[in-house]
Amino acid sequence: MPVISTNLSANSALRYLNINSEEQTSALNKVASGSRITRAADDAAGLAVSTKLQSDVAILGQAATNASHAVAVLQTADGGLAAISDILERMKVLAGEAMSGAVSDDERAYIDSEFDQLVSEIDTIVNTTTFNGTKLLNMTDTLSFLVGTGSGTVTESVIVADLTGLGVGTLGTGTLSTNSLDTYANAETALGAINTAIDTLAQARATVGSYQSRFDYHAAQINNSKENLDAAQSAIADADIAEAQSEFSSAQVLTNAAIAALSQANSMPQQLLKLLQ
Repeated sequence: MPVISTNLSANSALRYLNINSEEQTSALNKVASGSRITRAADDAAGLAVSTKLQSDVAILGQAATNASHAVAVLQTADGGLAAISDILERMKVLAGEAMSGAVSDDERAYIDSEFDQLVSEIDTIVNTTTFNGTKLLNMTDTLSFLVGTGSGTVTESVIVADLTGLGVGTLGTGTLSTNSLDTYANAETALGAINTAIDTLAQARATVGSYQSRFDYHAAQINNSKENLDAAQSAIADADIAEAQSEFSSAQVLTNAAIAALSQANSMPQQLLKLLQ
């Protein structure tokens, strides 16, 4: 029924114009942002899951950095142990030389002088093998590294590297400093102490190596997990640009049509008034 007091056609056209305009804006936001979810109303559940996955991806990035830091610390420790290993090898040679019947006690005194210097060098290495101010070869506290998302029980995401029991901190000041090579008998005793020190060092390097191997493998696992979570988060939140562009084009056509319809609806009362003329 044609009326002039209430323009129902204009109201309807305006309502569709608002709907199409919102759809056009939503599609344009998806294209511009590259995200399928630009507001919570787009997909509340998807946004919740995406937010959690995004936070996990972020913390895994730091976890990967932590794992690389752990490897660097362990490599530093192993470098110090390798240097001590070379010294112990030289000490064993000196002990063998002092146990030769062709060497006099005077010459053993010279050998013993080098031996004493090498003992001091072991102490120096123990005290100077540090990482960020922490002495690695004479530690009293363990080193903990967060290498996971921290979800659930946080301790499940932490690897503890315990270097407190390496036993090399007192090699110089304890095990070897009380020995000398100034006589055949003393050299024989020192050789036993050197062999004990070598066994201790071998165990220490095995301990450090085992932790290093674990962190290497875990770093690879972190990268794999991060890649998979990235893919999952992308599947939930990232926009299909082709689809979003198609939605925008469709909404744009509908918006233009609604504008034209509104214009026609607004002119209808004027056309009805002409009937009264």
